Amino acid sequence: MTAPKFVKHKVAIVGTRYSEFSIEEEILRPLGVEIVFSTGKDSETIIAEAGDAEIILAGAPPKFNSETLARIGCRGIIRYGVGTESVDLIAAKELGIWVSRVADYGTEAVATHSVALALTAMRQIRESDAIVRNGGWGFNDLRPLHLPSSLTVGVVGAGRIGSHAAKQFLGLGFNVKMYDIVTPSHPVVGVQFIDSFMDLLRTSDIISLHVPGSASGEPLISHAEFEVFKAGSILVNTSRGTLIDREALIQALLGNKLRIAALDVFDKEPISISDYDAIKDRLLFTPHMAWYTEESESDLRFKAAKEAFRLLSGERPLEVVVEPAIEKARKL
Repeated sequence: MTAPKFVKHKVAIVGTRYSEFSIEEEILRPLGVEIVFSTGKDSETIIAEAGDAEIILAGAPPKFNSETLARIGCRGIIRYGVGTESVDLIAAKELGIWVSRVADYGTEAVATHSVALALTAMRQIRESDAIVRNGGWGFNDLRPLHLPSSLTVGVVGAGRIGSHAAKQFLGLGFNVKMYDIVTPSHPVVGVQFIDSFMDLLRTSDIISLHVPGSASGEPLISHAEFEVFKAGSILVNTSRGTLIDREALIQALLGNKLRIAALDVFDKEPISISDYDAIKDRLLFTPHMAWYTEESESDLRFKAAKEAFRLLSGERPLEVVVEPAIEKARKL
């Protein structure tokens, strides 16, 4: 009797910074999955290198517009991360493509990075280092510096990361306020919840952003919002680059509404440093790395691979963003 043929599935990993795929291979091995990699640098590359994959595990850079989605044969796209702005969700639903994400990962890492950026800006660590390296000494050029207990941090977003960051700021002695469009069901003890976004901006020395970007790409903070910032305040963004209007940010820094902006995310990545020439000494940059630790990366990859396993096994993903109608869903 001839043994039944073992059919392989194909999963494409597109646009990630991982150098190997051992975590994904281990989870998907029982299904006989073949894993391929694509840079996903543009639509044609995605189609050529991942067009015949049944499932696509996607990093942040690749863009899946309606034309690209129509020309690939996948049953589902799983985002390595929270944001799904890179996928045309309406087109995906119409074409019968599942879209899921990994929302619960990197909480501690992003919160810690946000606090680290705020402390670096507040204590002027970069400026202090430059003084010593340039042969100077003393701190007259760094005045005024203040204790955490004399400053208020405004946390925008009461989700997992925002709440974790609020706890860390509290532990360091800051006064902490929080704003969200939804009142948190489990408020952080010791944090004052503010029901007006503009009031939060007006009364905070440090603003830390922890909310998703809007579907339309409309910025959360533009000229009108910067107008109410306290003079000399600090803005920290580890969430979405589109939350901040870049031109409004530059004008706010030139007008001393802000003393410094500490940014890990940008409206266009990688950035062109020349876009920030006018205020580059008033900016603290990191390269979209707030989420990264070895532990959070492993957790993200494990959870994304498990979502692929579920779809290939005919199960419903845990973090569904788009669920196609039964009659439209692509079959394996």
